[in-house]
Amino acid sequence: MADTHTVFNQVPPFVGHNPADHPALSEALVREGGEWGLGEVQALGALAGTEEAMRWGELADRNRPVLHTHDKFGNRVDEVEYDPAYHRLMATATEHGLHSGPWTDHRPGAHAVRAAKLAVWNVEAGHLCPISMTYAVVPALRHAPDLAAVYEPLLTTRDYDPVLGVPSGKRALTAGMSMTEKQGGSDVRANQTTATPNGDGTYTLVGHKWFTSAPMSDFFLALAQAPGGLSCFFVPRVLPDGTRNRMRLQRLKDKLGNHGNASSEIEYDDATGWLVGEEGRGVRTIIEMVSLTRLDCAVASASVMMTGLSRAMHHAQHRSAFGDYLIDQPLMRNVLADLAIEAEAAIAVSMRMAGATDAAERGDEREGLIRRIGLPATKYWTCKRAPAFAAEAMECLGGNGYIEDFGMARVYREAPLAGIWEGSGNVSALDMLRAMATAPKSVEAITDELDSALGLDERYDAHVASIKKQIGDMDNIVVGARRLAESLCVGLQGSLLLRHGHPAVAEAFAATRLARDWGSAFGTLPAGLDLSPILERALVK
Repeated sequence: MADTHTVFNQVPPFVGHNPADHPALSEALVREGGEWGLGEVQALGALAGTEEAMRWGELADRNRPVLHTHDKFGNRVDEVEYDPAYHRLMATATEHGLHSGPWTDHRPGAHAVRAAKLAVWNVEAGHLCPISMTYAVVPALRHAPDLAAVYEPLLTTRDYDPVLGVPSGKRALTAGMSMTEKQGGSDVRANQTTATPNGDGTYTLVGHKWFTSAPMSDFFLALAQAPGGLSCFFVPRVLPDGTRNRMRLQRLKDKLGNHGNASSEIEYDDATGWLVGEEGRGVRTIIEMVSLTRLDCAVASASVMMTGLSRAMHHAQHRSAFGDYLIDQPLMRNVLADLAIEAEAAIAVSMRMAGATDAAERGDEREGLIRRIGLPATKYWTCKRAPAFAAEAMECLGGNGYIEDFGMARVYREAPLAGIWEGSGNVSALDMLRAMATAPKSVEAITDELDSALGLDERYDAHVASIKKQIGDMDNIVVGARRLAESLCVGLQGSLLLRHGHPAVAEAFAATRLARDWGSAFGTLPAGLDLSPILERALVK
């Protein structure tokens, strides 16, 4: 009988690759003050590349969380059951400080080190939602010093304790956000959840939240309408006396991706909460949390690109077609190099925003202003690029790319999420405009940042001139907000690559993203560019 099942020309398993080896990431980490964290990032990246860790990611994604509203006796429990792999991922992330590093390690560059760790710990995105919210909750919680004194040490310890209990009595805590409602979405000022003061320092919350992710978090910062206006509240799942707070999980959302993370609808049925900040200043209080989770959205989009690029490069290095390896085929090289340029630009600008966050935390006013206007623009554009990037990277694998077993399908399903969470594209673009209006010095700071690369490339100079023209066009600035956000992020990317990037990457970026000698899809780089060093930087070793 003929042997019809000999397996050949299939690529080896994608195992053992360390995402921390990408030079653009290590270069950006050093540039943003985090050189001391290179070893820690390398160690976590090495773990991410192991077969065991990747298996955790597969299991957590495949075995979705299950909601149990009642126990077998009929008692209301409102608990979500996760696959054990999810808890392994959470424990690993907390062990490496992804949830708290900058709040306990005060060395310069701590936010950049944490961002780099987040980028390389890319085995499963769902569990990073509670990790991100726990990281981001600390500055907001500090608006209630008495609460912060009790709970901040438990939020920042490098431990993980998933067992339900009184928060103050646990080894470690995770936190969540409970903001959006079905009638308002991003317009949180339209919220209808009410908070009635009880006279003992607590409030009673009544209302329905449309999206509350990670409902097994130990507490949430929730927005509700108090007598003084929309306010922020600390709402624990278990009250100090050990009874369960009246937070009813109505259902879990059936999401496109991010399957390892439960996202729920919550009914506050006379739930008890404590005020964080002042009455009527809830948005101002919780926006500090939102700002940090938006940074994570940008970093996550860069991580999607790093992952998609690495898997595409791995396939191209080992798969042959038409008499040669794909990596040596001219048109495939064009596609892969184009993807590599986009990934490097996303890494550079997201890490720049992490560095600005770090400096702002240390009192650097200029860096705070750069972050104020640059972060929403960065979130807008990197998140817009991630889905198209993932689709092209998946196509590099051909039919195998569409099959769940090969990993790219999950990357593709995950790619749109960051663009929706913490404010979709319009919200990000409008927040950028709000920064320009409420903090005019932020415009001066960001243009000064862009001006630092003037004279290095005529195409860049023309792009910066275009940005300034858009900023000055007050008649069309709102309708043109998306275009300005894109231009601003691309300008920041160009500045970073021209000043600090590899010359071949910078030249290709300028020729395409700045001069627009480029098609509408990836793989349309113009002739004459030196692609070899670009691809060399992206090779999977």
